[in-house]
Amino acid sequence: MDLVLNALVLFNTRYIDAAVNQLRSDSFDVQDEDVARLSPFVRHHINMLGRYSFQLPNLPGGLWPLRDKDATDDE
Repeated sequence: MDLVLNALVLFNTRYIDAAVNQLRSDSFDVQDEDVARLSPFVRHHINMLGRYSFQLPNLPGGLWPLRDKDATDDE
């Protein structure tokens, strides 16, 4: 279980970092105090049951693209 938890925290940490950097590059006022309160231990987006694929896709920068700030929730 420790390995799964560590992988989850690493995955979330990389995406939180990418999202914060994207917000800052889009001129959003992201305070360091707010970033310090973020937790990489969220897991509602992780499928705990079902099929898994361990083939890594070829992603630019090694991450899935972040959501477009101008996109609606329907996209």
